[in-house]
Amino acid sequence: MLPIADRWFEIKKIDDDITLLWEPHVIPLMRCNIWHVRGSTRDLMIDTGMGIASLKEAAKHLLEKPVTAVATHTHADHIGGHCEFEHCLVHKDEAQNLASPSEKGTLLYSDFSQDEVIKIRVAGYAIDGDLITALPHADYDLRSYQIKPSPVTEIVEEGDRVDIGNRRFEVLHLPGHSPGSLGLWDASSGTLFSGDALYDGPLLDEIDGADIPTYVKTMKRLRELPVRVVHAGHDPSFGRERLVELCDEYLAKRA
Repeated sequence: MLPIADRWFEIKKIDDDITLLWEPHVIPLMRCNIWHVRGSTRDLMIDTGMGIASLKEAAKHLLEKPVTAVATHTHADHIGGHCEFEHCLVHKDEAQNLASPSEKGTLLYSDFSQDEVIKIRVAGYAIDGDLITALPHADYDLRSYQIKPSPVTEIVEEGDRVDIGNRRFEVLHLPGHSPGSLGLWDASSGTLFSGDALYDGPLLDEIDGADIPTYVKTMKRLRELPVRVVHAGHDPSFGRERLVELCDEYLAKRA
């Protein structure tokens, strides 16, 4: 029997404008970084986690303005809470999957095929049980979990701008992990929100929808980006030196 979580989300203030939220009771494979970015006219919620408990309720003290929920891509661990927000942004290549998810998602280890488990383990993630280590409340049923459709109100592609008043982000199309993976780039501060295109952990490039030759091109592009800090889809943030190391490691393996 799983324990009951005291709270589902942890929250850490990064600076005056950026707050990190995450789900500590989700296993590392599926534990997405959720980034709240405060703007002068509207806020961003970059990815929304698994959707097991209400993100909007947990973050209500942060949400003082209209919110755009950004999908860096549409894997289950990044869009579970999008359905709670009225304004959702996604790349054109994955807009249909946000509006009508092709897979409903699961928390059950038994729903994974042996081939999927092997690929995940080879990539570097331990998976030997269900995807959560606690329950959000006493009567929660793991079998009831599913990814809900979300409103698609803003479809973007390479070069589009996301304006939140005091900051403007450029949309970078960063495919490879998934067809419509995107990053948000603030050149004025050297800040990149990279989603799962690049993070400081095992990258998944052999899952459904991934494409290694495309990923190689994305890595070459990222390597040349003059970043100061990368806030990624998983694992800790890092600077340009680590970005170059990660890109070089991937290119040495795959290029």
